[in-house]
Amino acid sequence: DTHRSNGIALAPTGEMIWAEGDGPRISTLNKVNGGYRSLTPGFRLFQPNDLIVDSKGGIYFTDPGPRPVVPGLKVYVYYIAPGAKQPIVIDDSIPRPNGITLSPDGRTLYVDNTIGTVVYGYDVQADGTVKNKRAFAELHDIKPGEEGFGDGMGMDREGRLYVTSLTGIQVFDRAGKYLGTIKVPRQPSNVAFSGPDKKTLYITARQGLYRLNMQIGRASCR
Repeated sequence: DTHRSNGIALAPTGEMIWAEGDGPRISTLNKVNGGYRSLTPGFRLFQPNDLIVDSKGGIYFTDPGPRPVVPGLKVYVYYIAPGAKQPIVIDDSIPRPNGITLSPDGRTLYVDNTIGTVVYGYDVQADGTVKNKRAFAELHDIKPGEEGFGDGMGMDREGRLYVTSLTGIQVFDRAGKYLGTIKVPRQPSNVAFSGPDKKTLYITARQGLYRLNMQIGRASCR
């Protein structure tokens, strides 16, 4: 009964927050009765997909819209400021925004495009809004006209970005330089560092869940 929940993140308070595609809403647990509590009550969403929480408790999330893509339909990247009752739009120009994450210092937001090959970067402002949208990285080994399937993303403490894609988990340095691809038996959809030392990379991949021991661990947003 999770209404096709997808992206999951933890707030600084420890609360779990997730995107319900069939809600459609951003939800958390109600500490009083243990039930769900919507963080977007009454706000019209299509199918929220992925999210990340900043150090202040603000929530960035993507709402890529229905599949297949509806030509001309605007889809959005949103931000919910701490304590706000409504999300604000921070980008409405990505054809199908999907994965979303923050740099370790919280100053850069990253969003990928499922039906393209570009990962975008934005400068995060003090109020959570963003400026200076730019192409941060380009997915590799995608044939012309083929969708890159950029999906969930993660970041290690050295600022390397891990992007799930059609070909595997593509890794980029803090300047957007391609470093290589981690091959996965099934097409990956999301990644997260965990374990006692935060050096285990967990990978969701269609019907499979994988883990990979890494030399460096998860980034913590400040």
